[in-house]
Amino acid sequence: MSRVIVVGAGVVGLSAAVRLLEDGHRVDVVARDLPLETTSAVAGAIWYPYLAFPRTRVGDWGRTTYAVLDAIADTDPDAGVVLREGTEVFRAPTPDPWWADGGPALARETALPDGYVDGWTFRTPLVEMPVYLRWLAGRVEALGGTITRMNLSALPSSADVVVNCTGIGARLLASDRTVVPNRGQVVVVEQFGLDRWWLDASGDDPTYVLPRSHDVVVGGTDLEGEWSRTPSPEVAAGILARAARLVPGLRDARVLRHKVGLRPLRPAVRVERVGDVVHCYGHGGAGVTLSWGCADEVARLVGAPGPVSPPLEARRA
Repeated sequence: MSRVIVVGAGVVGLSAAVRLLEDGHRVDVVARDLPLETTSAVAGAIWYPYLAFPRTRVGDWGRTTYAVLDAIADTDPDAGVVLREGTEVFRAPTPDPWWADGGPALARETALPDGYVDGWTFRTPLVEMPVYLRWLAGRVEALGGTITRMNLSALPSSADVVVNCTGIGARLLASDRTVVPNRGQVVVVEQFGLDRWWLDASGDDPTYVLPRSHDVVVGGTDLEGEWSRTPSPEVAAGILARAARLVPGLRDARVLRHKVGLRPLRPAVRVERVGDVVHCYGHGGAGVTLSWGCADEVARLVGAPGPVSPPLEARRA
């Protein structure tokens, strides 16, 4: 087997690690932030291509991921993935989305909230990220991999292959200044009986309401170049006001917490091999949506297992 180090413990890094372990590699995941501390943990999250380019590759990766998440929802109720129906709405007539070909089946919606004139309903994976990240980490460990906190100033050099899944950290670790933060703020409220999701992505900021088992994630913002991870009370109030136009029941829901994540925005998602490094970052707001498709591509780029390097512990000694 080959020794592979995956740098980054968000949804992209953990998914890649699972695929590489399934292929027979020996895999260590190292990261400054452990899974529940990553941007992935802040996400709603729903299968929906958002702020990720180019469309052709995003479409292929997204379709693969949809199929995998659908299968996980069917086979493992503890993974935190469910197929849930919801509605995307618009204030003007809108053609079918570019990702509709080969994606979930859309049905035009006529029962729309006030102020909206068009929309479609579809069934898509909704992922409860704290549960799902624990499940992914469990898969890594069950397959023989490790997850270790490690604050790196550069990508490791003592492995057969290094997989760079560092998200916004690629600005430093890959010296890639085309990666910029896109600040997303959410409000988490108590679950008040909501069983379907709502989305309005047509404004300057996306508005979404995503029900989970014990709470509801309400978002959001789309602030490119903003690094602050401190939630803004004013922004939170605006998010809840917009979302209440979609789901009036939010007006009486108790707020549980506020969260901010920095989406890794890039002109194009980077999935390529350069020497002994496979880069996989720049997924924008679609890390969950593209995760398994990109993991499959990472596995192809790493290739078949070869001679193994010394264990990680020996290299650190």
